[in-house]
Amino acid sequence: MQFITDINTAINDVVWGPIMLTLLIGTGLLLSIRMGFPQFTKFVYVMKHTIGSMFSSKQRTADNAGVSPFQAVATAMAGTIGTGSITGVATAIVSGGPGAVFWMWISALLGMVTKYSEILLSLKFRETNEKGQYVGGPMYYIQNGLGWKWLAMIFAFFVAIACLGTGNATQGNSIAMALDSTLGIDPVITGVVMMLIVGAVILGGIRRIAAVNEKLVPFMAVFYVVVAAVALILNASKIPAALALIVSEAFNFQSAAGGAAGYGIMMAMRYGFARGVFSNEAGLGSAPIAHASSSAKNPVDQAMWGMFEVFFTTIVVCTCTALVILTSGALDTGLSGSSLSIAAYNAVIPGIGGLCVTLGTVLFATSTILGWAYYGEKAIEYLSNKNEKAVMAYRILYTLIVFVGCAGGSGSLDIIWAISDTSNGLMAIPNLIGIVGLSGIVVKTTKEYFSNVGK
Repeated sequence: MQFITDINTAINDVVWGPIMLTLLIGTGLLLSIRMGFPQFTKFVYVMKHTIGSMFSSKQRTADNAGVSPFQAVATAMAGTIGTGSITGVATAIVSGGPGAVFWMWISALLGMVTKYSEILLSLKFRETNEKGQYVGGPMYYIQNGLGWKWLAMIFAFFVAIACLGTGNATQGNSIAMALDSTLGIDPVITGVVMMLIVGAVILGGIRRIAAVNEKLVPFMAVFYVVVAAVALILNASKIPAALALIVSEAFNFQSAAGGAAGYGIMMAMRYGFARGVFSNEAGLGSAPIAHASSSAKNPVDQAMWGMFEVFFTTIVVCTCTALVILTSGALDTGLSGSSLSIAAYNAVIPGIGGLCVTLGTVLFATSTILGWAYYGEKAIEYLSNKNEKAVMAYRILYTLIVFVGCAGGSGSLDIIWAISDTSNGLMAIPNLIGIVGLSGIVVKTTKEYFSNVGK
């Protein structure tokens, strides 16, 4: 077991090291330049035609081949707004300093265009399966766009692995540990209940997953933002100082421990970029799989939701978490992860704050399990040449893994998390190759769309 751990650690250091982060940021910058920075120039238009039209019949209408555009984005956001929005931000601040939040913002601004591009390509090159349903994602635009099926299969393989760990076992474990520590609920009981809930949803396929996420995701997102807003209103006088600290520490060339010059800013950038990517998944290639199921006819219409996803997840939700931590005084406690977030909310809203964070963790993790279940089964569908028996077998395995994650305890899942983390990063490599290789199609399609609709 130690041998496997050592090999995985060595691979992970490369996958999530400076080279990978440079590729992620570089891809976003390249696309931004080629399209004239649409995350700024088209921001108002994008928000108006996504969240601004959320309740329109166009966003809520599905056809026989797919789910509604909003159901597709709800499924994607279910996998995106996870525990990383609570624990990941806390970890970034502890490891990279308050300046890491600034670099999370930068990664999000560039990631808005990356995610827009991968969703556009996903709809552009999607297919229909044996049931007449839309299927798509990086494996399809790598195969149908670049003609490299071998690379598409590599992507799908790592997706299937990452879903069992990152999107399932570790999320279930977060739920079980949160409920055990706050309410004293036995993890085994949590595991049984979660297994039944997840099984009932995912065995029904994309339409049932989408129907549940359509209701769960908006509720959990609004709930968390409202709780954070209350905490920030109570500490409103401290927000300007917190924002100033974020900006100043982002360019601090000295290590907090007095190390070599430049160490401070390097750590802030590393953890800010890494946690930013984890929070919004821009470039990983996961969300486009869900978006491909949309009944939207024009790829750009659906792709604009990708910009909204990144903006809301990182710029809004993660910033809320960061500001609550920095204005609460909890950063001096020496805590990290979810413990730091709970302490921060409890410091501002005694008792209730911690319970709200626990509930948020349960909701976020549950939605992630449901969202990644769809990613995994689509990867298996691709690898098995759309074999329904293989897909059903994966659904059953996925449901069983939920119980293992919940009942496994906090320490037994370390190797699962580590391997899944590596697989998560390895997903990004073929996806980024596909995006860059097909960037000309993204630029052309985008220019044609906005030349027709006007500015």
